[in-house]
Amino acid sequence: MASYGPVQPDHVSLMSRFRVMQFNMQFGQIWDEAEGDHAPIDLDLTIAEIQSHDADIIILQEVEHAQPGGVQLQPPPNYTRLKAAFRGYDSYFSYPKADPRELPFGIGLAIFSRTPLRDTFRMELPSSPVEFEFDGKKRTPTDRLLIGAKTTLDGQEVQLFNTHLLAYFMLNSSSEQHLQQRQLVVEQLRKSTGPTLIGGDFNVSNRDSLVHQFADAGYQPVQTTEVTWRYRPFVLDHIFHSPHLQSVRYTVKPTKASDHHILLAEFEFAH
Repeated sequence: MASYGPVQPDHVSLMSRFRVMQFNMQFGQIWDEAEGDHAPIDLDLTIAEIQSHDADIIILQEVEHAQPGGVQLQPPPNYTRLKAAFRGYDSYFSYPKADPRELPFGIGLAIFSRTPLRDTFRMELPSSPVEFEFDGKKRTPTDRLLIGAKTTLDGQEVQLFNTHLLAYFMLNSSSEQHLQQRQLVVEQLRKSTGPTLIGGDFNVSNRDSLVHQFADAGYQPVQTTEVTWRYRPFVLDHIFHSPHLQSVRYTVKPTKASDHHILLAEFEFAH
């Protein structure tokens, strides 16, 4: 278990309208329908794709490729390359709790910001012990993660969150039956009293239940209709915001750099 950052940006800018990117980058593995999970990794493509959108806040999941036996490479190689490429950004990264049950997919969360980050934190999100089969063996899922940090935009403090929840629907179950991770996230959202954003891969196939749950805590999604994942017609990726912020526009952009699409949104402070 390790966390890194923050790393100070080269410059600080204030903005009344700002752009947020939500992206499950799948550790740089490109989208190739024929190759599937065996598609090659091209982190240069990932970096170029992210840079092309000129976002002020970048929220990333699956930054690193999980290693056999739950080994967590130090320093995190992909995050290290991203930091070097994204000059002018402050950043914070964390692995989840190290676990030998980890499967060879994406792992680790990062937040990049053009304004300095502070008060960074991480919180483990326990997974229910739902049994499933992988590679001919019975398994149970590893825990997930929520990270956060604060920054100042246009003179106002903004709380940022990033999460990647367990895909219970891939285990022939549902997060409606196993609500603990979602509830832990909502508890943190309720504690935040000022402008707040959360981006993430929520891995909820029934988006309506997630939207209603977050609405009860005072948070609205940027969009709920455009699919964000290539394998199934699900809206897995979201940016939710508190009433202190209003979404000006958004776009969902397919990319060859991941099996997830990019969600971009511009925000202003509500008057």
